[in-house]
Amino acid sequence: MSALKLTQEQHPFYFSVKALVKMLRLDIINSLVTAIFMIIISVLALTSESTFTVLGGVFGLLAAVCCIADAALIYRKLLFNPSGPFQKSPDKI
Repeated sequence: MSALKLTQEQHPFYFSVKALVKMLRLDIINSLVTAIFMIIISVLALTSESTFTVLGGVFGLLAAVCCIADAALIYRKLLFNPSGPFQKSPDKI
């Protein structure tokens, strides 16, 4: 059996830079949805009168802040480097 070699047309999408950018966008959406969910659950936990439940609500709010920071850092990475880690070299004349 011959070894399977992929040409440029057959190159899988998940190995491309576009796939990396789309995954980063999905990660931003995932972080924001998680943060909204954690804020809602934490506010509901803070309305309780039990000490441990209130403590859980505070830690939930801290987790939501971490999710928002994660989304902001990924957005910043995507904004300043949209094509991935590869640098395009200038044309040599």
